[in-house]
Amino acid sequence: MRADYVIVGAGSAGCAMAYRLSEAGKSVLVIEHGGSDAGPLIQMPAALSYPMNMRTYDWGYKSAPEPHLGGRELVCPRGKVIGGSSSINGMVYVRGHAGDYDHWAESGADGWSYADVLPYFKRMETWHEGGHGGDADWRGKDGPLHISRGPRNNPLHDAFVSAGQQAGYPATDDYNGEQQEGFGPMEMTVWKGRRWSAANAYLKPALKRENCDLIRALARKVIIEDGRATGVEIERNGQVQVIEARIEVILAASSLNSPKLLMLSGIGPAAHLVEHGIDVVADRAGVGQNLQDHLEVYMQMACKQPITLYKYWNLLGKGMIGAQWLFTKTGLGASNQFESAAFIRSRAGVDYPDIQYHFLPIAVRYDGQVAAEGHGFQAHVGPMRSPSRGAVTLRSSDPRDAPHIFFNYMSTAQDWEDFRACLRLTREIFAQEAFEPFVKHEIQPGADLQSDDELDGFIREHAESAYHPCGTCKMGRTDDPMAVVDSECRVIGVDGLRVADSSIFPRITNGNLNGPSIMTGEKASDHILGRCLARSNAAPWRHANWENAQR
Repeated sequence: MRADYVIVGAGSAGCAMAYRLSEAGKSVLVIEHGGSDAGPLIQMPAALSYPMNMRTYDWGYKSAPEPHLGGRELVCPRGKVIGGSSSINGMVYVRGHAGDYDHWAESGADGWSYADVLPYFKRMETWHEGGHGGDADWRGKDGPLHISRGPRNNPLHDAFVSAGQQAGYPATDDYNGEQQEGFGPMEMTVWKGRRWSAANAYLKPALKRENCDLIRALARKVIIEDGRATGVEIERNGQVQVIEARIEVILAASSLNSPKLLMLSGIGPAAHLVEHGIDVVADRAGVGQNLQDHLEVYMQMACKQPITLYKYWNLLGKGMIGAQWLFTKTGLGASNQFESAAFIRSRAGVDYPDIQYHFLPIAVRYDGQVAAEGHGFQAHVGPMRSPSRGAVTLRSSDPRDAPHIFFNYMSTAQDWEDFRACLRLTREIFAQEAFEPFVKHEIQPGADLQSDDELDGFIREHAESAYHPCGTCKMGRTDDPMAVVDSECRVIGVDGLRVADSSIFPRITNGNLNGPSIMTGEKASDHILGRCLARSNAAPWRHANWENAQR
């Protein structure tokens, strides 16, 4: 089997590239180890806690014991299904802040400033404002990816935004528009009541074209002959075979599996490859390094009024929500329930938000375990730009082995300082007048935990990954020894090979990574096709007095 372009991974970026390259008349073959995304567990937005905890749809990865989190091994879900992690994620849609992309460009990712990427965000979106205001001029109108907002019927959603304003923060109608900073409605990749994953938005339409195909197989390594990638060795039905690429091989297998595949193919830190008996094709010290993620805690409050989603947290309630969704694609099943959000700065002198909030009108864990108190609500909160860096390395030269994943979370004093600020600022928000009718008491951390040491203990025990790993095949200039790909996503030192997914991010973006990952696939496609969209002249909002004021 052969095609012009062989893409490894039918995830957020891979689906977008399959769509754009086949649209341009190129023949495309996508290799995906996972299977179908059919059925309500993936397609029903409110069922989001299920697919992420099922080995059918998830690679089942865990971090190595994290020394600064009491030796805990944190779960690290990655989608093993068409759509990749966009088929198992929380469906929250965040572009990131303009400052993130300007930082990318300054650090060596030439041509990836906000002015460069904004046109791609607009091209990929069809934005449904849904009666909540927003910035139509900053948004896309006819892209494959539908972005919508929840109904925000629960009074707690308004209470959260009002409390933010009472605490002195701005409101924003559209954090994906001109002004990210502030409190406002959250956006989701949901359309007509269904999860609008990269598979639904991009891959399924692409597969209707004669020049795009998908095969289910495990990618074992990239075949490299005389310094050029010529194909991908795969295993399916117990047979090993090679898929040939006439023009290029593109890795879009996630920030955990893309570096793993590069290393299995002989591209990576030479000493590490030799240790596993792998012949070195290109000595690239940065492969697998620079691993970043967002950590968060759930600040939970017990609710005085029985208005939270807890009233549906029983077999009958879930059954009714499920039935309504199955027959009409409406009701509570049609939302991820993350319908209010905020982005704030932790202190004066921080030039753009470094704390994100997801607000949820129920007190529940990601694995579906509800708080013992019953009715409650919570804010997921965490710092956006941790200075800690980890690494993805090989356990062995066997392609079936999971990579060794070490995040090195909370390894700097700055991490602890930032996290404590998150907790204290959140308490202040929940103490505002807008929450007075609703707040009964603090479930966790619990009002008795006040000192730095007490808060640190809570963070050590309860911080969870927000599931935003990235950075392991950093994009940069060719003279940067830690860069893995250049600014056109080409692997430095090997011809005919690119990486295009969240692993190329030089630094983690502000918010959830699904949107930036799809944008990466969109922009990489244009680099591959030798074209690019005109830069934007839009000027995003910054707090006028950020140097001297926290809000």
